[in-house]
Amino acid sequence: MFGIQGRLTLLFVVIVTLVLGISGTYAQYSLGHELEVSSQRLRQGVLTRLQTSLPSALWDLDKAKVDNIVAAEMMPPELVSIRVYDTSVGLFSGKLRNENGSVSAIENDAAVGGTPVVADLAYRDSGAAGASLKPVIVGRVVVNFSRAQIDATLAAEVRRKVTEVLLLDLILVAALALSLRIVFDPLKQLRDGLFDLATRGSDEVEELPDNRHDELGEVIRGFNAIQRKVKSNIQRIREAEDEARKSAQTTTKALDDLRRTQESLLQAERLASLGGLVAGVAHEINTPVGIALTSASVLMEATEKVQLAVQDGNIKKSDITRYLETAAESTRLIMNNAYRAAHLIHSFKQIAVDQVSEARRRFELRDYINEVVSSLQPKLKKTRITVSIACPPDVMLDSYPGALAQVITNLTLNCVEHAFDPEDEGRIMIGVAQQGDWIEMQVTDNGKGIPPDMLDKVFDPFVTTRRGQGGTGLGLNIVFNLIAKQFGGSITVSSVLGQGASFVLRMPCVTPVDDATLHADARLHA
Repeated sequence: MFGIQGRLTLLFVVIVTLVLGISGTYAQYSLGHELEVSSQRLRQGVLTRLQTSLPSALWDLDKAKVDNIVAAEMMPPELVSIRVYDTSVGLFSGKLRNENGSVSAIENDAAVGGTPVVADLAYRDSGAAGASLKPVIVGRVVVNFSRAQIDATLAAEVRRKVTEVLLLDLILVAALALSLRIVFDPLKQLRDGLFDLATRGSDEVEELPDNRHDELGEVIRGFNAIQRKVKSNIQRIREAEDEARKSAQTTTKALDDLRRTQESLLQAERLASLGGLVAGVAHEINTPVGIALTSASVLMEATEKVQLAVQDGNIKKSDITRYLETAAESTRLIMNNAYRAAHLIHSFKQIAVDQVSEARRRFELRDYINEVVSSLQPKLKKTRITVSIACPPDVMLDSYPGALAQVITNLTLNCVEHAFDPEDEGRIMIGVAQQGDWIEMQVTDNGKGIPPDMLDKVFDPFVTTRRGQGGTGLGLNIVFNLIAKQFGGSITVSSVLGQGASFVLRMPCVTPVDDATLHADARLHA
């Protein structure tokens, strides 16, 4: 496996090679195109000159002149041979380039290498009386061109480019090897120092030399500072361990005191919640009782008037009709408000008994949630918040209803107090789903949400955003402890700022019984 240094070197070499390869390919293509164009111009020029100068000499059968013209055109190295044919004689003259580059006459019509180009030689006698006659074909010329010069030039260019790429790659590798050592040598020292710090005792690890005055020197000095801090922390931990061993009995007593204090705070919070419930229900009962008393008073006055009319013998049918209407309306008001008061008392009675006794029993979840929410109506009616419940029927729990009421109450009131401003409209949703032997309860609001920096601390004790306004910071901590310890379940929270929060509770339908729970029940009953 390559290290970072090897991968960086390979990456740079590949990039440079690729760039130079693309550039070289384009240059090779351009050079080939230019050579082809130049060769085409050369062919066209040679043929044009031969077609211009050879016909008259061939017409006069002047071999010396033909030989001179052909020899003159054989100067470019791309020409392999020029052969001039007379229409009646055959091969009249010709020149051939030998392998050593010299030019000699062609004695016979043997095969010649290269690419042949054939052109007719037409003669026109400009001084004759019949100058307007068509030209006379007096012969033809065959010119053989070679691509060896083009191929050699392209091959040389390829070799030059390959050599250039290899040299640049070698220079780049050497330069990177030297420059990367400036970075990776100190990093290797840091790696070795970290490995020693992790595998050996901190007292045995020496600090790294920090005589550099660049960014890596700052990193090394930071490592040395961390190492000194680790040594200092280890020393303090050792001293704390020694102190803890010396004061083990004192610590045990402090832990017992802390546990008792926590239990007292929990009991005080529950009693405070119950006291608020009592005050709210008492205030709520006043309204239906007052209406019932007023209706009864009206009914009593109407009855006394009818009795007096009967005694005087002045009773009329209209008096009886009016009395019956009054009696019916008063009776309806008395019955409705008495039923309302009875319902509040029933809900309060069940919740209050559960809160005080902490007894375990079997109960139906949906009805119990409705009772808990009904008991919170005195507080909810002062807000513009609605609570909706979505729980399937016949979900039975064998658990502690009082603790569950405390959980639902704390979560609901936490939403009321923290998720909404006093005049805001809002909604709290309590949803329940049964999953085998477990239930999942979700308490969700559409309020302000929880800030990200508070999300991990909402279940910590004494964490509140309403300190000095009556908030103790124990509500959600009590919920967490009840769910985790008493119900054997779990609770999580998620929130998006400005879009509300969601608390998800998972607990078994049958709460497990352990020794800690039995001792807790015994202490509560005591």
